[in-house]
Amino acid sequence: MQNALLNLQHINQTFVRPEGRDLKVLDDVSLTLSEGEIVGLLGKSGSGKSTLLRIIAGLITPTGGEVTFNETEKNTSLGIAMVFQTFALFPWLTVLENVELGLEALGVPDKEMRKRALEAIDLIGLDGYESAYPRELSGGMKQRVGFARALVVNPAILLMDEPFSALDVLTAETLKTDFLELWVERKMHLKSVLLVTHNIEEAVLMSDRILVFASNPGRIAAEIKVDLQYPRDRQSLGFRTMVEQIYTLMTSGMQKRDAAAAAKPVEASAYDKLPRVSPNQLAGLMEQLSAAPYHGRADLPALDAALGLGTEEVLHLVEALRMLKFAEVAEGDIQLTADGKIFADADTQKRKQIFAEHLLRNVPLADYVYHVLQSRPGQHAPRVRFLTQLEDRMTEEDAEEALSAVTSWGRYAELFAYDDNTETYSLENPSA
Repeated sequence: MQNALLNLQHINQTFVRPEGRDLKVLDDVSLTLSEGEIVGLLGKSGSGKSTLLRIIAGLITPTGGEVTFNETEKNTSLGIAMVFQTFALFPWLTVLENVELGLEALGVPDKEMRKRALEAIDLIGLDGYESAYPRELSGGMKQRVGFARALVVNPAILLMDEPFSALDVLTAETLKTDFLELWVERKMHLKSVLLVTHNIEEAVLMSDRILVFASNPGRIAAEIKVDLQYPRDRQSLGFRTMVEQIYTLMTSGMQKRDAAAAAKPVEASAYDKLPRVSPNQLAGLMEQLSAAPYHGRADLPALDAALGLGTEEVLHLVEALRMLKFAEVAEGDIQLTADGKIFADADTQKRKQIFAEHLLRNVPLADYVYHVLQSRPGQHAPRVRFLTQLEDRMTEEDAEEALSAVTSWGRYAELFAYDDNTETYSLENPSA
């Protein structure tokens, strides 16, 4: 086994919310990062992956557990660097000055600082842009500056927090390819990389090992070794099989949530998280699945590629269809139910009727809002009445997401109306 550079043992992280309740973000996370490997942390947004990176970087002190480094890497200011999702450049500094910042903080002499910064800029493919300001650069170039700034301090470990997610597809692919080429050819001082991503193909493309994160709280659900040679061919059987395997693993959690939901009282189910996707997106996906070449059933990785959406967005759409009982998911495949096929073939008004029936039957929060409005004399209720109740059992963010999703779905189904100016729900038909 390669030399271990980093060990995390039983890391827990809990934040205290403003009202005093605890929010557990990470639960008993243990991992080892060894020399010569790229490890991908794969999971949905909000699963605690970025929090874990910040703990490793020393920006957050965990509430439990221990982070230890190899004896030679105890000085974490020298041993670790980080590339963020946002470019985080100082707009009043040139490319060269932005890259020099880390070295200046370390007290590196001016002559050496200039030499190392120019070498890093050249390495990352920005030679000729040393005097340019961030406003003159494209998104891809700005992120290259972020990479150069991280690499110039010669870190042993590079932490990457979704570094390609803010870029367009073509720019992101070029930057990934260039980085992997530098990594494989050992042109950087790096000994190991920890990559946070929610994109399955990106994880398989770049990683030697993938740690799949589960949510609420964040924890490692599975570890997958990627035995594929660099450079990796996305169209190869091995690559597609690996992607399929991970899709199956991540969607299998949906069936587990189904079983858990079935065991919960209806009232408790009203506090479940809801994927925030629009009814029009759901209708469009059902249309696609119903038509050729799928005819009601599709392989999720192939569907992901065909739709051109991110992995996380596809999973949200699939989860919503499954929750509404318009589709079933198994072994990395999605299949429309009989009602899903009827919906796809129906006209607009029939679709609304079908959607309303499924919404009331399968989404307890929607049913709850609808029946609260029915029970009130004026059939009105303020938004804060539902939001406050949700926040008693969920985070503020999850409560906002759940209520926004139900509002969108309920409007589409014409179950209830919502006036954003008065922040009020009602059973009145706004068009009447």
